[in-house]
Amino acid sequence: MPSFPITRPRRLRRTEALRRLVRETHLVPGQLVLPLFVRAGTGVRQPVDAMPGVDQTSVDELLRDAERAARAGVGGVLLFGIPDHKDETGSSAWDDAGPVQQAVRALKRDVPDLVVITDVCLCEYTDHGHCGVLVDGDVDNDATLELLAREALSHARAGADIIAPSDMMDGRVAAIRRALDEDRLTHVPILSYAAKYASVFYGPFREAAESTPRVGDRRGYQMDPANADEALREVRLDLDEGADAVMVKPAGPYLDIIARVKREVTCPLAAYQVSGEFAMIKAVAERGWLDGERAMMESLLAIRRAGADIIITYFAIDAADRLGR
Repeated sequence: MPSFPITRPRRLRRTEALRRLVRETHLVPGQLVLPLFVRAGTGVRQPVDAMPGVDQTSVDELLRDAERAARAGVGGVLLFGIPDHKDETGSSAWDDAGPVQQAVRALKRDVPDLVVITDVCLCEYTDHGHCGVLVDGDVDNDATLELLAREALSHARAGADIIAPSDMMDGRVAAIRRALDEDRLTHVPILSYAAKYASVFYGPFREAAESTPRVGDRRGYQMDPANADEALREVRLDLDEGADAVMVKPAGPYLDIIARVKREVTCPLAAYQVSGEFAMIKAVAERGWLDGERAMMESLLAIRRAGADIIITYFAIDAADRLGR
């Protein structure tokens, strides 16, 4: 008699029911966060050419998208603001009547079950497109900290559930934590973009947020894509400064970083599937080169498998609908 294998892994792959029973990694809608771009006005829905299905919207239109997300079971939204006025210091960022602040108040009133996270950075608000105050062509780290704290305070006073600084200035978590605590906003957590790389995959986002630097680039403050140990150092620094959760950005090209950070920390870990990752899947699906829905789900599952507890993705509603079927 021929010799046959005793151990056959295929036995547990034979049917969908069996595969579901022994599945190791699980993705649920509540782990997903939908980024939204808000601007002033009423009835505004302006498509972002590089990101099919993503729009800049006014608050009233944003509420429609948020309600769809809530119905699908999405866990939260991440807000980015596009102001009417930009200047050297990004002063519109802490305008209590600004689009983000208005959106926060509207969301907490009309869609209270969604967690509202606000991105804290100056790049959308400065006329030069950098994430802080420019001095002699370079971003002045310490001069920027006070402005980021003012922006964070404005968001928290409006009712934001989580503050998420993305600027990559040294010491910004401590500055924001101190400002929140002094204003008796000790209950507001900070989700730090701790390991944020200077990535080419942000390209389409800069169209959506209107935040392309007019001169230079952001490699002087965002991380070098070649570095991994440095990510752990950044994460530890932010946790020591008072961060309640940390983020790795981008997600797909940095699955190794997500896995390393997850092994090192016990706090919640977020990963941002950025605009370039989203646009690539959309582009190949439009050309019929891949099954777009399967590519979407496989990419998100890979991020979850690497260790992310929270996934920020422009696919949030579509993925949640698929998971709910």
